[in-house]
Amino acid sequence: MNGKRILLIIGGGIAAYKSLDLIRRLRERGASVRCVLTEGGAQFVTPLSVAALSEQPVYTDLFSLKDETEMGHIRLSREADALLVCPATADLLAKMTAGLAGDLASTLLLATDKPVLAVPAMNVRMWEHAATKRNVAQLRADGVAVMEPTEGPMACGEFGPGRLPDVPDIVNWVAGQLSDAPKPLAGVKALVTAGPTHEPIDPVRYIANRSSGKQGYAVAEALAKLGASVTLVSGPTALPAPAGVARINVETARDMAEACQKALPVDLAVCVAAVADWRVEASAQKIKKGADGTPQLTFIENPDILATLSQSNAMRPRLVVGFAAETENVIQHAQAKIARKGCDWIVANDVSPATGIMGGERNAVHIITPTNVESWPEAAKADVATLLAERIAHALAEPR
Repeated sequence: MNGKRILLIIGGGIAAYKSLDLIRRLRERGASVRCVLTEGGAQFVTPLSVAALSEQPVYTDLFSLKDETEMGHIRLSREADALLVCPATADLLAKMTAGLAGDLASTLLLATDKPVLAVPAMNVRMWEHAATKRNVAQLRADGVAVMEPTEGPMACGEFGPGRLPDVPDIVNWVAGQLSDAPKPLAGVKALVTAGPTHEPIDPVRYIANRSSGKQGYAVAEALAKLGASVTLVSGPTALPAPAGVARINVETARDMAEACQKALPVDLAVCVAAVADWRVEASAQKIKKGADGTPQLTFIENPDILATLSQSNAMRPRLVVGFAAETENVIQHAQAKIARKGCDWIVANDVSPATGIMGGERNAVHIITPTNVESWPEAAKADVATLLAERIAHALAEPR
């Protein structure tokens, strides 16, 4: 971002306090930052602190005579390389969608011909409200880049999606949006699943697998770098969320299935997660070792996430990609899986212990469609993800 001129619009939410760190980190990356402080934003941070960190005047009033002698709101919007709204409150998003211009911030956003980036932050109920969903969808259709909020505890005491992402992640996302690299997946909404699931046996034990989540996280990051808006539904891992990706943490297969359904509609679904096929009837108390010998576990089939997403209905993504981790007859089993599930592609790999793929840093995959098999050489998981993202971008660019 060296030399980039950012006009930062600070909305009126509790997350506005993070704008101070955001200004500092943007400047560390070489950007210059001018700030517009909304009336609500000024309830959380002061113009003096914003000016001290940006080393620029802070703009607050549309009708300032000094600024408006030169049509200051037009000049501000024209002199920036991009407008960044952070935090973007539900109110600001609604004003942007409707094209209102009742204050300096909304007027700048309507008068600009430069890229507009928005980082929402609000209560989970507000974020999940149908009106906000409509507004975000319309803004994206209008060309506004909207970063997905993260999930977690909120100042109001509730928990869920709507938190402002961590500042370093915002900076990386902004840098990616302002990069001159092509963005063939701009405007595409993507759903990626990653990691294992944990199926409880009792309060202290669970059934799991050896998936690390590395390949799924790499796929989510690669899609985001090509411009996609990515929701990552992740089972338990120790991996940090990729920059610009909205991560939803889940534990069980049923949790993952529910989160995937809530993420719809999307244009693309890539199911990388190693989802447990079965769960057990979990005991409410720890199962004790006793004279009765080995306990008998009753297995129940879990929801089939890939098959559900592949069903032909109005919510089906344009492209559904599944993964198949096999230990023998890799291609044959994957071909049977693509026919059984109804997805468009299967990415198959051999996860036998000798390969070191599950949990490792490298992968060797076969890209399987109903009519073709293509084998790729072994490569780093990040490189496999980049090639797969490029292949997906090419496929989505073709006519329906």
